[in-house]
Amino acid sequence: MSGAHGLLVLRAGALTTVQDRGRPGYAHLGVPRSGALDAGAHALANRLVGNPVDAATLETTLDGVALRALAPVTVAVTGAPCAVRASGRAVAWGEPVWLAGGAELEVGRAESGLRSYVAVRGGFGVPAVLGSRATDLLSGLGPPVLAAGTLLPVGPPGRDPARGADGAGAGAGAAGAGAGAAGAAGSELVLPLRLGPRADWFTAESIAGLWRSGYRVSALSNRIGLRTEAGPPLRRARGGELPSEGMVLGAVQVPPDGLPVVFLADHPVTGGYPVIGVIPEGPPLDAAAQTRPGTGVRFVRAGRN
Repeated sequence: MSGAHGLLVLRAGALTTVQDRGRPGYAHLGVPRSGALDAGAHALANRLVGNPVDAATLETTLDGVALRALAPVTVAVTGAPCAVRASGRAVAWGEPVWLAGGAELEVGRAESGLRSYVAVRGGFGVPAVLGSRATDLLSGLGPPVLAAGTLLPVGPPGRDPARGADGAGAGAGAAGAGAGAAGAAGSELVLPLRLGPRADWFTAESIAGLWRSGYRVSALSNRIGLRTEAGPPLRRARGGELPSEGMVLGAVQVPPDGLPVVFLADHPVTGGYPVIGVIPEGPPLDAAAQTRPGTGVRFVRAGRN
């Protein structure tokens, strides 16, 4: 891996981080999982450039990023739909794009959703920490948040040629899957919720009201969790507090204000507020990662509760 074959950050955007599939398996050491919030969009970006699914990509937030290729590379942008330009020329979003040495890639503002993903053939070769190159905003592990002037090395490409997800030229239609319907203005995020392990801490009336009521995504949401507002608080059936216990991705924790918080990739590994249920991993959490503040949120039953 060599910086001479890397990408130089010209504009870092509001929040751009290096992400891969995270570092699961270290919760007993107090290390969060982290990784790409929209796992589907991250995986698709890698497939488009012929990378393994665990190669590191860039995760942008709302207003994109600008990079300069120091040598010829192939890149792809997925996740939140946005304008993509190479040295001022419009190029495809959701498709492999070849950049000549010295070319500038401009990933624009998200048109819907929040987070876009930039993959480069060979992956971003920043140093790994505990087997992952992911930036963890909670623990501080991994590379720092990108800043202008950062030089991102690129790893050696694999044997597979760069191609679309389902063959050459495929991908543009599938690439929007990560943004989800909830990324569209005025739409609603629907989250399947499997009750437990602490649903018995809440009144039956509150749980029944949870299925009937709606919430909104709070502007306080971040990579740690999707916070809700403007919905009915969940009332407890018992007082006191829990001793801290393990938290998982997708856990829906209920703090004292009674408004659910959906834990995302940078969530803490333990917590003392009761968890009313868990959102299954996969498309629902990918959609949560793309949902803007002010969007409606509704919880529905998932599986057998």
